[in-house]
Amino acid sequence: MQKIENYINGELVAPQSGEYLDNYEAATGKIYSLIPQSNQQDLELAVEAAQAAQKEWAEMPAEQRSNLLLKLADAIDSASDDLARAEAIDNGKPITFAKAVDSYRSAANIRFFANAATQFASESHSMGSVGVNYTLREPIGIVGCISPWNLPLYLFTWKIAPALATGNCVIAKPSEVTPMTAYLFSKLCIDVGIPKGVINILHGTGPSIGGPIVEHQKIKAISFTGGSATGKHIASIAAPMLKKTSLELGGKNPTLVFADCDFESTVSEVARAAFSNQGQICLCGSRIYIERPIYEKFKQALVAKVEKLRIGDPLDESTQHGALVSRSHMEKVLSYIELAQQEGGDILCGGKQVSVPGRCEEGYFVAPTVIENLPLACRTNQEEIFGPVCTLQPFDSDDEAISLANGTEYGLATSVWSNNIKRCHRLSRELDFGIVWLNTWLLRDLRTPFGGVKSSGVGREGGLEAMRFFTEAKNVCVKY
Repeated sequence: MQKIENYINGELVAPQSGEYLDNYEAATGKIYSLIPQSNQQDLELAVEAAQAAQKEWAEMPAEQRSNLLLKLADAIDSASDDLARAEAIDNGKPITFAKAVDSYRSAANIRFFANAATQFASESHSMGSVGVNYTLREPIGIVGCISPWNLPLYLFTWKIAPALATGNCVIAKPSEVTPMTAYLFSKLCIDVGIPKGVINILHGTGPSIGGPIVEHQKIKAISFTGGSATGKHIASIAAPMLKKTSLELGGKNPTLVFADCDFESTVSEVARAAFSNQGQICLCGSRIYIERPIYEKFKQALVAKVEKLRIGDPLDESTQHGALVSRSHMEKVLSYIELAQQEGGDILCGGKQVSVPGRCEEGYFVAPTVIENLPLACRTNQEEIFGPVCTLQPFDSDDEAISLANGTEYGLATSVWSNNIKRCHRLSRELDFGIVWLNTWLLRDLRTPFGGVKSSGVGREGGLEAMRFFTEAKNVCVKY
């Protein structure tokens, strides 16, 4: 049985307690490795290592820091097939998705911020003949990065890359549900020569190690991606300590389909938006609103498209729809499907657990599910399910579409599908979301701000927003 190890001060080490958690393969339901159950003792060792490394890393020339991170990005590229396989086993996603999305973006994240390290600039403000002000952007020090299970290495690197690029040392906690690629990443850090203590990776549960990271006095900022309830709890701890926090939280994202859309391509993209990664992406469009003149036609085409998705072993290259991440999460998703029926919803396809013959017969598979005839106010349309479940509802006007879209506590992302350019731009201003996609979904430019409003989060990640989050601004005023 493989034992995953923590990464502290440049070395792979066992947890101080000697305690481990079981790690399950999502597609088989079987234990295949053990995860450290880290605690305060492990954290103190990591903080001590980060403190020892902080000054040298912060003062290292940006070009040298950048070169080390570029080597790390190249190492991820070289190991991309192994990382994708590990992600498919740990998470349950199709290996083709893991290769095209997870492995690719993990390297891209590191490479983007490695380059940004040499381009990051600050402001100066002339006072004419009186003097000048200039702004220094200095690293915060030791920062905590807590990442989720749905895109494990992708979102792990999305957090640590800007922190490292700006000269901070990192204490990182990957999800205990999907720890394997962060462990493999630790080995890559050793291989490319990332200085000891610059990044430390601690495995374990939220109570055992996530909470202590948030509470530690010497950790000056927290970047977290996960559920809204956990994000609110983190904020309640970090705020009295005056810690900087970036919280990328849940979503209940609407998809607005108008009668003048490009029909065939929109059907395909709306299906992709609803069911990519088994619906386990915070950006998935789970509430689909369709203009009434095309409602029936679009519904039938969408259901036909969804029913053709091939459910199977994540390690099979032909699989399009894999397993959910864990038994408990599968049971949660199935409970929401049952709730939807109790609330009066009609299941158009899916709606049940699926048994995949062979080695995956005990895996956590749920058929992609489309439901209609549910009101906006019902729990199914208000609460984040985070699985392969979407609902359909018609609308009759632009104003009704906006009202339906804005009608939850969440405000992460939305997509609008229409060839009326005036409508698209007008709706973009009136939709209460941090991200609006027009005639596309999940098209990403890493320079742009990423994050949501309302219960979907606080702060922004990506580009200059991330570089600024992980630095403190210091104004220097010079009188001539």
